[in-house]
Amino acid sequence: MKENENMNQTEVKEKKKMKPWAKGLIIAGCSVVAIVAAAGITVGALWGNEISSIMSLKKISEPNYDIKAGPVYEMNFKGGFYFDKYLEEGGASSDSELIDFIVGNITKGLFKINLPTSNIGCSSFTCVTEDGDHLFGRNYDFAQTTGLILRANPGNGRYSSISSVDLQFLGISDGVELTDLMDKLLTVAAPYAPIDGMNEKGVACGIYMSYQGNKKENGAGYDVVSTNQDTEKPDITSTTMMRMVLDYASNVDEAIEMVKQYDFHDSANTSFHYMIADATGKSAILEWVTPDNPKSNNDNDGSARELRVYYNDSDSEVGEKEANDNFQYVTNFLVTPDYYSEETDRLLAQGKDRYDRIQEMINPDGTNTQGVVKDEAEALSILREVGRRHWDIVNGKTDGNGCTVWSALYNLTDKTVTWVSNEQFDNENAVFHFSL
Repeated sequence: MKENENMNQTEVKEKKKMKPWAKGLIIAGCSVVAIVAAAGITVGALWGNEISSIMSLKKISEPNYDIKAGPVYEMNFKGGFYFDKYLEEGGASSDSELIDFIVGNITKGLFKINLPTSNIGCSSFTCVTEDGDHLFGRNYDFAQTTGLILRANPGNGRYSSISSVDLQFLGISDGVELTDLMDKLLTVAAPYAPIDGMNEKGVACGIYMSYQGNKKENGAGYDVVSTNQDTEKPDITSTTMMRMVLDYASNVDEAIEMVKQYDFHDSANTSFHYMIADATGKSAILEWVTPDNPKSNNDNDGSARELRVYYNDSDSEVGEKEANDNFQYVTNFLVTPDYYSEETDRLLAQGKDRYDRIQEMINPDGTNTQGVVKDEAEALSILREVGRRHWDIVNGKTDGNGCTVWSALYNLTDKTVTWVSNEQFDNENAVFHFSL
């Protein structure tokens, strides 16, 4: 019995003895695990929010290339995407500077992004329902592209928001689906490229081309000159100005005061004007034109332009017919009084026909509706009426923008959004509802 007991103890001791090569394997394995863990911690620390944001990407609408409808995605962006730092460092005076900031802070230099030129034709309006809800409607007219509905909740005193992003402006062209890893990675720059949106306070804004510059010799349009102010103020670009409004403004007045603190620089080698509205029903159109003598044939120096703001109230400079506390509308021509050299230039200006049609529907002569619509469905019908496909068919002409990429109706009172992909108002799989 004792002999067997001694033998068992000996076997146990032998088993406990470890071969040198086995110890080496375990030590090496532990080292690999430690390195991987450290790398994971490093990646998580550097890119944790961005990875979480990319992981939240989901496709909510399939493409239909027969009607130039690209896919639509939704993403919840986690973290503050360094926007506080962007403003603290003085913003950016050009797309290239903005790209440098994004690459240096968000992509960590691992990959580049691109901001291509554009030729956007859009429509927008504000109105009020019979129940008193203030609405902000917007058509985004462009070409086949990939759309992204972006939710952001940056914290740190900034407001949560929902916005629409055209991923073509981040280099994802032709309305492709996000099956490629690199395309998915590019979406981390989406917070810097909103085209329209609304925040939790009911402040909404949109961007629209304004086609400013020298009139072409053949009389067909303008050689567009970008606004490019150059003073001692910090700098801001088109879409980052909109991001600033969404993140920090609780009403129209706050938004405009913010904008006034910056030198403004148009993005994508084009010129833009903007509309901002809030839950009280107040709205304003922001335009940058040459002061004192803003006529189109003199507005060819982007650095000389100054901000002009036209409110929707009855004291607005744009004229009695366009001014009322309940509504305002904008397309692609300048509303600045006497901007165009000749009345014929104004009549032929890009988007004037759609502007007039919105006016007929939202403020028709003699009906005294004064910007009041029955409900959201009626407001959506206005967006539908001036959508590119319908408009081109009815009017037999086009301005080169082949489709309405999306129609968004923001309820500034309820903080809800109805979002329609590519004029598919009757397709339940292409109509989405969101809430803040």
